Amino acid sequence: MNLVIFGLGYSATHFIQSRAEKFCCTATVTTTEKARSLTRPGLDVRVFSPETIDPFIFDAIAKADAVLASVGPGANGDPALECFGAAMAQAPNLKTIVYLSTIGVYGDHQGAWIDETTPCAPSNDRSRWRLRVEEQWLALGAPAGRHVHVLRLAGIYGPGQNALVNLRRGTARRIVKPGQVFNRIHVEDIARAIDACLVDRGNGRIWNISDNEPAPGEDVVTYAAKRLGMQPPPLIDFETATLSPMARSFYGETKRVSNRAMREELGVKLAFPSYREGIDALFEDGDGSMTTA
Repeated sequence: MNLVIFGLGYSATHFIQSRAEKFCCTATVTTTEKARSLTRPGLDVRVFSPETIDPFIFDAIAKADAVLASVGPGANGDPALECFGAAMAQAPNLKTIVYLSTIGVYGDHQGAWIDETTPCAPSNDRSRWRLRVEEQWLALGAPAGRHVHVLRLAGIYGPGQNALVNLRRGTARRIVKPGQVFNRIHVEDIARAIDACLVDRGNGRIWNISDNEPAPGEDVVTYAAKRLGMQPPPLIDFETATLSPMARSFYGETKRVSNRAMREELGVKLAFPSYREGIDALFEDGDGSMTTA
């Protein structure tokens, strides 16, 4: 399969590095230095930034069977869609587009369970931009009958990016806000969802990509500290916590996101059904060891 990836970030990098043998892949990054460091057999990394657009990307789109889009939107939309939308619309072999979005588009639901039929009520500009870009990606696929899958991702964690590592670095905090829960998803389970979309299960639609157990953030840090044999950091009351405006807005939303459609219709079997299995596996692989601090 010829795959084009717009934005080789954390999730997309894990996906392609763990499945490189399945694809002939062209991916974009924003600097020449990063492109040089990531290029390897089967993975051709090209520069796409406001200053530089490698013309080879257009050639790759013309040959692409599938696109994975994970560039973050701005106030003016999705840069990849703006620059390459016409090329994708004309690409003769392109059948499937997967766009990585966020459950932040739902806004606050005061801890209630929600699913893909729940109306979105984004509470900040970032989420409003994201929702608008979702609609644009879906619209791109409609005229040509291409399958566009929008994956609304919960809070992402995985190797090098988790509570174990944060504890070793001394940056983990246990902030308590009564009734607050968060949804999470291990990066490997994101990759499994992308896999399922690329074989066209579900024929294109919006999917919630989350584990089975929304939980308070302090519970995750406590569990990770136990695995490391450390005392967890002290509990901090949300009302008096020193937080950036972005972090405080993050705590302003709480919901429990159902992943039933992902499991039953998209056919994704989670490797890590809850944060406990995820933390256990990361600990066994050495995350949070003294050498990774």
